Amino acid sequence: MKCYSKVVAVKSLLILLCATLFSFSSKKGGDSFEIVLNGKRVLQQFVYASKGIQTIQLTQTSENDKLDIYYSHCGQVGKNRYVTIKDEKDQAIKVWKFEDAADKHGVMSFKLKDILSLRKNKTDKLNLFYSSSERPAGRTLATIAGEETGVARK
Repeated sequence: MKCYSKVVAVKSLLILLCATLFSFSSKKGGDSFEIVLNGKRVLQQFVYASKGIQTIQLTQTSENDKLDIYYSHCGQVGKNRYVTIKDEKDQAIKVWKFEDAADKHGVMSFKLKDILSLRKNKTDKLNLFYSSSERPAGRTLATIAGEETGVARK
């Protein structure tokens, strides 16, 4: 009889321990993105811990300024990727389609002048929008502030 009660006590303790451990959730994976200007990170964000849409200031300093965007779907590069520049009224101005990436980084590169030239005037804000097969509804990554808005530069 004592042996049986020990087994019941051990099993009960094991069930209690498992229930306690599984009650904690961890947010593994999730989408993330990074915006890099001329090799310097301007913005990095993890979508599950989203702080909303961030505003960034991008100022062209040379003809060869390059903007790179890296978007990761749970550690994987998306398929059928698009980056769209939208105006303040959320209307698409320009759309770029990117081939499916052969490597794990899947960089999407632009000349900064190609983006900034889409402004009608220097105060216009532009929205940087991403979509893919994994995220068909898309996501606004950042707002690119106009040059005369007083936003702090990164």
